[in-house]
Amino acid sequence: MRKIRFDFNNMFGFSVGSTHGVADADIRSLKNGIARAHSHLRRVLAGKTNRVNLGLEWAMLPYQDPRTIQAIQRLGNEIAAKFDNVISLGIGGSYLGLKAAQDALAPAYYNEFPSGRKGRPRIYFEGNNLDPETLSVLLKNLDPKKTFVVVISKSGETTETKAAFLLVQRWLKRRVGARYGRQVVAVTDPSSGTLRSIVKAESAADPKSFRSLPLLKGVGGRYSEFNMGLLHLAVIGIDINEVLAGARSMARRCSSPGLFKNPAYLYAALAVIQYRRKRKPITILMPFSEGLKSTADWYCQLLAESTGKKFARKVVIKPSGLEQWVPDKSSVKNVGRTPIATRGTNDLHSVQQNNIEGENDKVVTFIRVEKFSHDLRIPRNAGFLSGKYYGRLLSLAQEATEWALVREKRPNCAIIMPEVSAFHWGELIYFFEMATACEGELLGINAFDQPGVEGYKNYMYYKLRKPGLPPDVAALIRQHPLRKKPSLVI
Repeated sequence: MRKIRFDFNNMFGFSVGSTHGVADADIRSLKNGIARAHSHLRRVLAGKTNRVNLGLEWAMLPYQDPRTIQAIQRLGNEIAAKFDNVISLGIGGSYLGLKAAQDALAPAYYNEFPSGRKGRPRIYFEGNNLDPETLSVLLKNLDPKKTFVVVISKSGETTETKAAFLLVQRWLKRRVGARYGRQVVAVTDPSSGTLRSIVKAESAADPKSFRSLPLLKGVGGRYSEFNMGLLHLAVIGIDINEVLAGARSMARRCSSPGLFKNPAYLYAALAVIQYRRKRKPITILMPFSEGLKSTADWYCQLLAESTGKKFARKVVIKPSGLEQWVPDKSSVKNVGRTPIATRGTNDLHSVQQNNIEGENDKVVTFIRVEKFSHDLRIPRNAGFLSGKYYGRLLSLAQEATEWALVREKRPNCAIIMPEVSAFHWGELIYFFEMATACEGELLGINAFDQPGVEGYKNYMYYKLRKPGLPPDVAALIRQHPLRKKPSLVI
């Protein structure tokens, strides 16, 4: 089977000039850093305790027990056979990963046309925002007796998902009755948390109520598509084994220490050189595929949460040999590239103007698809477009965009997918995850925590008077109130 390929030519000086392109000397200067990153990642990945404690267990997800995968596939098929609709509640990776998978691997307009779904249920994503309009419309129009609910939350306390679940739970209970819990699956922490407590109580009273799947220890939300996203794949009829086979294939490629043999390492190295030495803090991911736009959205979360960090990482080696990563508050870094999700060709008529003539502070990564499952041919007698296939036009548009960027000395690279299949999408997701892990190593930060996300959560909890908020957090909020001048509200 053909595999994803990577074209890095336009990141180098021979293509975009020495001022904006990477030179051989830049690569040589990063050689030791790559060697250290490889050695450290391999050492951490070698032991389960380190993987789990530090948040790298995601790297093992492609190698899950086949019996576990079979059980999830059966559960997904069971849900699909009995229900017309599924409401999927989750935020962050618990939404973006699922949406990316569905848009990439299910037919376009999946919810609208039964022929595309092939008898599978419609999927509605909620619990990812606090806008009341969408959920209220959904609950007014869906039949609760024909609707299944999947709620994904590690703790059960994330405000957006918890609020949505409370409303959906009441809606089901009122219209379905005492056995409403048979229409719920919770994907949550295997042993603790509010949602796990609900599962234990409900399933104790009725074993068929509130069935659950575990969010595995050591797998952060943005790295968890191959964990929490598997049931969703099964429900919409995707072969989970094919997705994981693609991920395993990429994992093997990304285990090589050789920079020019390991696409994840080379992508990370070039990105860091462009960011730190060429002053290009913005990264634009532009798939030339409508179905991959949501994958670009997912990557924005992956990169922003993983590498946008205030403090350097301090590695503490315990006597047992286990590692502990702590923020080094004596070393303020404030690093991290800013990701932007776009798509070709639509955004060639908007963002591309800035890419070409705006500040040269960006790197563009294209995703080009070589073969589409459903291509269209333009009728004859249509001038220069006569007889041309849409897929060929899209490929040419990507090539033309690449040429326009190179002409203006704007660095870019391309990920080339033979087709958007379950296997190749699994490859793509794992590639981005390992590339981000390597980028974190090169930047000297912890790519697997997200302390900056807690700020808004704590402020909301304080204002909502949630019990159990640490006193020091409450004191910090009181000490730093929002200041508003009436004259500046016009």
